[in-house]
Amino acid sequence: MCIESIELRNYRLFRHAELKDLQRFVIVVGANGSGKSTLFDVFSFLKEALAQNVVSAVKRRGGFRELVSRGEAGPIGITLKFRESSGRLVTYQLKIGEDEGQPVVEREILKYRCRQRGEPENVMDFSRGKGWIITNEGVYGQEGMEAERQEYVLDEPSVLAIKGLGQFKEFRVVSKIRSLIENWHISDFHISDARLSAEAGYAEHLSTCGDNIAQVAQYLYEKHPGCFEKVLQAMQERVPGVSKVEAKLTEDDRLVLRFQDGSFKDPFIARYVSDGTIKMFAYLILLHDPKPHPLLAVEEPENQLYPGLLRELVEEFRDYARRGGQVFVSTHSPDFINGAQLEEIYWLVKKDGFSEIRRASESELLRNLVAEGDLPGTLWKQGLFEGACPR
Repeated sequence: MCIESIELRNYRLFRHAELKDLQRFVIVVGANGSGKSTLFDVFSFLKEALAQNVVSAVKRRGGFRELVSRGEAGPIGITLKFRESSGRLVTYQLKIGEDEGQPVVEREILKYRCRQRGEPENVMDFSRGKGWIITNEGVYGQEGMEAERQEYVLDEPSVLAIKGLGQFKEFRVVSKIRSLIENWHISDFHISDARLSAEAGYAEHLSTCGDNIAQVAQYLYEKHPGCFEKVLQAMQERVPGVSKVEAKLTEDDRLVLRFQDGSFKDPFIARYVSDGTIKMFAYLILLHDPKPHPLLAVEEPENQLYPGLLRELVEEFRDYARRGGQVFVSTHSPDFINGAQLEEIYWLVKKDGFSEIRRASESELLRNLVAEGDLPGTLWKQGLFEGACPR
């Protein structure tokens, strides 16, 4: 299930903006302050609101007055359209308001077309902790079958309905959306955390900050040696001198990463290698995950990396998306964008204090220039992505 479109209303810089016809791999560019981080924060917000509640997610962002677009009273609106493998389009709408100074779920709707013909219908509809859901989802829409609804009352008006109802397998689509959002990976990688030793054992997935990289490396080495060999091969090709990487157990039962340089007898532990070496290894570990996250979001992956390596990194992000994980990346690097297809690129433009979203493939000028052999990153650097030039 992939996101096909995202519509935002009154979410900080986005008074009203929409990303349409999203690919499995999406690259977002724009000048500083144009809203790239805000766009990626939407993913974090939804995941936090699901894991806890809307009150917690809003407070972490400074409160409702700080989150709602300047000059607007709300509600804050987030609409996601998902495309199922069957081809059916599912729409999830969330509106967040304020009641006596506290954030509440003003409205939460799930809808899709239940019958062979006609418009999409609401199959779940909640407001401030109360609502209903269709309970015969599997047969509703078949000839002679009418909707059967069940009303529910949630614990509090700031809890998402998909959190509670998504626990029940009979609500198949709700359950899928809950699982999807729960397993999103919004990277907040910190090189300092990746250098630290970790408790002995292994972890299946890299954490958002990267502090368990040694445990994941150990897991891949033991459980998925083919994947680990690909990581090591890529490291040898991209980082001069690296011939081996291992997660070594210390005397106090902690794991540390050790990088063997062919020019030296003894390996270097992680805290002594370069930032670029650590970051490249972390990305390779992340992108060779045998079970891709349904959504991976990474901001500015080019930092600390040699520009000549970025086009290969683009292809690895794209391959990750092909294997089943939709990927969103923001960047300031023309070298990174040069590895992209025009259909994958969106850019943000600040206008009258708010951000607008444009798609590169909708520009006739850009399409013609790329068809003639120009690279997208070069065109962006020249200022042909209007309003998004890095200069």
